[in-house]
Amino acid sequence: MTAPSLEAVNAALATVDDPEIHRPITDLGMVGDVEISPEGAVKVLILLTVAGCPMKTTIRKSVEDAVSKVEGVTSVDVELGTMTDEQRQALRQKLQGASQERPIPFNQPTNTTTVYAVTSGKGGVGKSSVTVNLAVALAERGFKVGVLDADIYGHSIPPMLGSTNPPTKVEDMIMPPQAHGVKVISIKQFTAGNAPVVWRGPLLHRALQQFLTDVYWGDLDYLLLDLPPGTGDIALSIPQLLPESELLIVTTPQAAAAEVAERAGMMAVQTKQKVAGVIENMSWMDMPDGSKVEMFGSGGGLSVAMDLTRALGYHIGVLGQVPMDVRLREGGDEGKPIVTAHPDSPAAKTFNEIADSLIEQKESLVGKPLGLNVD
Repeated sequence: MTAPSLEAVNAALATVDDPEIHRPITDLGMVGDVEISPEGAVKVLILLTVAGCPMKTTIRKSVEDAVSKVEGVTSVDVELGTMTDEQRQALRQKLQGASQERPIPFNQPTNTTTVYAVTSGKGGVGKSSVTVNLAVALAERGFKVGVLDADIYGHSIPPMLGSTNPPTKVEDMIMPPQAHGVKVISIKQFTAGNAPVVWRGPLLHRALQQFLTDVYWGDLDYLLLDLPPGTGDIALSIPQLLPESELLIVTTPQAAAAEVAERAGMMAVQTKQKVAGVIENMSWMDMPDGSKVEMFGSGGGLSVAMDLTRALGYHIGVLGQVPMDVRLREGGDEGKPIVTAHPDSPAAKTFNEIADSLIEQKESLVGKPLGLNVD
């Protein structure tokens, strides 16, 4: 059997994407020396961004699988090395550019990412559960999704998504870990144990800015931000940093919760943000006999949507009513979102319906400039 050519092996390596960056390892400068023996034994040096790369096992297996399929290859030996400081700097510049003051990618003219800020008037309405399950539902439909845990004080997103890997740092660029196909970044990933974050407004703003500029998000279809409840510093920073972001208002049916949620939506008058819709959580509990028990009353979501429609001058609808389900809470505790763990449950079906309605709202690309230069 004839030994494979270097061109054939390189072509196979070009089919392997870095699992964090989602670009071919050949384009990222991750392929070092390639040796091919006359007998077809191939030895490949793969340069990891950092020595403790959490995805090194995945990368090794992907390289082995791709190269072993090349005709004439009898064995594959993958050696893992580490990039030099110069190689990491070149990679960072390739991905984010050479500018020291990096812009927020979601504000660029060619950006096609839809940004949703998930907010509520008060805590305890299940805003984080809504964020996590919507993100996973969108990812299951093949979209590239990221979640930014903007609740700096009450960060909870990583464990709810089942994310245990820390971010990877390449020079001053941060690679977010993934769980259930969703990229996630949170201050929790940078604090020891359950240590509290005790910061004032300017530090909160700077932290959000760094999460948007220093994190390599890639080409996302959707970015969801889990905001803290209320109308404080973070809620004011979001429209400054992401003026095109849209609000998703989460409330329960309870009148008191709906009244406070309406205030969160009314911020859109000052911030010039669009309210994409209202999500009513904990709407009722399905009983074994088929009846429904409305633990928190009824009508809160519709009341918020109608009042905001009148105040803002355009239609705002109730995107969905999520029933109470103990499996929703259990999924958050175990890092197994209900849309994945129990896809046939009423709560999961509602989240999927909400995700579909958001997809329908996504702006068409027709007529949108793509930044192409034609000579």
